[in-house]
Amino acid sequence: MSESIPKLTTIHSGVPARLSNEALAAKERTYSLRTLPTSVPRQSELRLPPDVTRDVFDKAIDELRKVLGKAGVELNDKPLVDGWYMEHPNTHDAYHIVDQEEMVCSAIVYPSSTTEVQSIVRWANEFKIPIYPVSMGRNLGYGGASPRVPGSVVIDLGRKMNQVLKIDGENASCMVEPGVSYFKLYDEIQKAGFKLWIDTPDLGGGSVLGNAIDRGVGYTPYGDHFANHCGMEIVLPDGSLLRTGMGALPGKDGTDNPTWESFQHAYGPVIDGIFSQSNFGIVTKMGFWLMPETGHQSYMITFPREDDFEQIVEIIRPLAQKRILGNIPQLRHAIQELAVTGKPRTTWYNGPGHFPRDVIREGVKQLPVGDISWVFYGTQYGDTASISSQLALIKSAFAAIRGSKFLLPSDLPPDHYIHSRVQVCSGVPVLRELDWLNWKPNAAHLFFSPIVPTRGSSARVIHDIITRLHAKYDFDVFPTLCVAGREMHYIANIVYDRSSEDEKRRARELMRELIDEAAKEGFGEYRTHLLFADQVAGTYNWGDGALRRFNEAIKDALDPNGILAPGRNGIWPKGYRGKGWELVGEKAKGCAKARM
Repeated sequence: MSESIPKLTTIHSGVPARLSNEALAAKERTYSLRTLPTSVPRQSELRLPPDVTRDVFDKAIDELRKVLGKAGVELNDKPLVDGWYMEHPNTHDAYHIVDQEEMVCSAIVYPSSTTEVQSIVRWANEFKIPIYPVSMGRNLGYGGASPRVPGSVVIDLGRKMNQVLKIDGENASCMVEPGVSYFKLYDEIQKAGFKLWIDTPDLGGGSVLGNAIDRGVGYTPYGDHFANHCGMEIVLPDGSLLRTGMGALPGKDGTDNPTWESFQHAYGPVIDGIFSQSNFGIVTKMGFWLMPETGHQSYMITFPREDDFEQIVEIIRPLAQKRILGNIPQLRHAIQELAVTGKPRTTWYNGPGHFPRDVIREGVKQLPVGDISWVFYGTQYGDTASISSQLALIKSAFAAIRGSKFLLPSDLPPDHYIHSRVQVCSGVPVLRELDWLNWKPNAAHLFFSPIVPTRGSSARVIHDIITRLHAKYDFDVFPTLCVAGREMHYIANIVYDRSSEDEKRRARELMRELIDEAAKEGFGEYRTHLLFADQVAGTYNWGDGALRRFNEAIKDALDPNGILAPGRNGIWPKGYRGKGWELVGEKAKGCAKARM
């Protein structure tokens, strides 16, 4: 099996050498719990784009091969293989929440340049075939590489467009293509010898560009990835090219502008934001600010009682607003301490229903953290003196919670999860977060990700909704709260067995009800799985849906043929609107032209 682990030196989506053994162990643990076969016979050979006959499709593919070459176009008519995180598919969603064959593309194309991306877009307009760009397709939990409209042609930007185009050590910035993973960017900076950090999410295999476009987050002071981007190159839906920010002004003798990665804005309206979480263009290059290396100290604080929750949030708020907290910390429930050991759920509980609270307590008593209910993971930055003074304030604030304990990484064994947090919070991409997927056989996950005020009472409201509905649909609750000074991202991981149609159905129904109940309280998701995008977009309905109408107006102006990722993030072009493509309820098993 070790030979099957893809290496970063041979493929853009591979594992760096430093993590080869860890990746192998993670794969072996995952595969040891599998009951599904590697693949099953397909019911249909090829899913065609909507309203396109096979003859027209074949002619269109022949034309595209003239541009990209035979190796640049691949039909999706082979067995579907879910793989695992480091060997994920670009043909469908590895964590399929509906039938595996439902959300599939008709073909995958592999451009090697921005010019070829432009050619693909012009081709799509000519043949009226929807296209669906992905950077690397690793937004697992949100739909992976699945197109929102089945039968679309997926543009895999990562396979051949995966270069770190520039690292400016003096300016602490870089420019990357879509196929650059956090692993790769980190390794390139290390090779160059720059004293710079990247900001990475929990797992390092995803696209730096793709994560930022979807407004993902990390955990250093540069943790808001889109806020720390600087400059984009974009192919518009008509095939024309646009540069944002200072990139719109040519540099001397036609070179790139020297401040393209330094100043985010151009003259006039700031337009970068309309290309995040949208289908208004294909980003082929993106600049980012990098963090200068600094001293750092990670720590954790544990809390003994479930009811400490609201007080913890109340203490975090002023510390975050005053910027005493060095990063965006995580507040996790104790069940996460069990899950990140990588051991299956049956290690602790094999009974009916969701995981009982008393069993969680008994389980964590056996771990180094002892009998706890909540864990706070934080990191401070700066010199020794400033870190010491910051920690003194933090310790003093949390001491108000009776029984809380402050722990450093040195207080815990080498295999404890805190050591992974140390790396992530100092810009080192890792794989450790994969371990909690061993909770169930054939495990997949789905994220529910509402934005909630940093207020104890609001935190309690959303936590109670999530807990109650998870119990209703018989799922364990895995709360991870990324808490800032004014808002917090409550990330609930719904872990399900993708071999079970019943579990997948219950997971979908749970998501639908979570979205509706949270919206009634004014809590909306910041990011969601593609099958729930219409419902989430519909909750942002102030002014009789003014935001949606505005997005649709932009879409229709830029993409009159509606070829670029129709339906992505709930934005439909006029050719699809009102024709049964929107998914707003659990009314049918299928998704194509049905209401799920």
